[in-house]
Amino acid sequence: MNGSINVLDLGVKYNLNRIIIPSSMAVWGQGVPKEMVPQDSVLKPTSMYGVTKVAGERLCDYYVQKYGLDCRGLRYPGIISHETLPGGGTTDYAVEIFYDAVKNKRYECFLKEDTMLPMMYMADCIKATMDLAEADFDKLVHHSDFNVAAMSFTPAQLADEIRKYIPEFEITYKPDFRQAIADSWVYSIDDSCARKEWGWKPSFDSHSMTKEMLEKLTEKHKAGLI
Repeated sequence: MNGSINVLDLGVKYNLNRIIIPSSMAVWGQGVPKEMVPQDSVLKPTSMYGVTKVAGERLCDYYVQKYGLDCRGLRYPGIISHETLPGGGTTDYAVEIFYDAVKNKRYECFLKEDTMLPMMYMADCIKATMDLAEADFDKLVHHSDFNVAAMSFTPAQLADEIRKYIPEFEITYKPDFRQAIADSWVYSIDDSCARKEWGWKPSFDSHSMTKEMLEKLTEKHKAGLI
């Protein structure tokens, strides 16, 4: 938080053109609908990570209102990438599963098969960030807390998508401590404000994302890179 405040203060002092600060779906907690959580909703996170994300959103909006600073941010869902290795986070099963599918044709998932979570492919994550960065500031009603969405699925549904390309793929389930974290998160996100205010629209769904993930990781596996 001190780092964020330092950047915001420097933004005011040196009249920076634009500051992009990331937020997360972790800002939500108790008191929000699980399906299509709205843009303007209760923010009562149950993790320190979520608490700091809420604080970041509120700080940025304060600097917009008080100083006219151009500060923008997005609430990212789980991000899926073939470039970055999974780091053990709650949504990282959706990255691990592709590596294990390509290498071993099987995966043991740390979440239950019916755990629905919002996800986004890295290409869309970058696209959303750039689209917001390039949007007309004067047309923005919200600033530092935009909901963005692309797809929602369960581990079982993702496994079904993988089997379209790897029919012999098998998945088992052994939920751990991350299940409780996932259970506190929402199933899907209403990003209508982002669509209206700066034209957000994702390019990838679970079908196209799965196809590209498997293609890229298969290439890496054949090259001995994974």
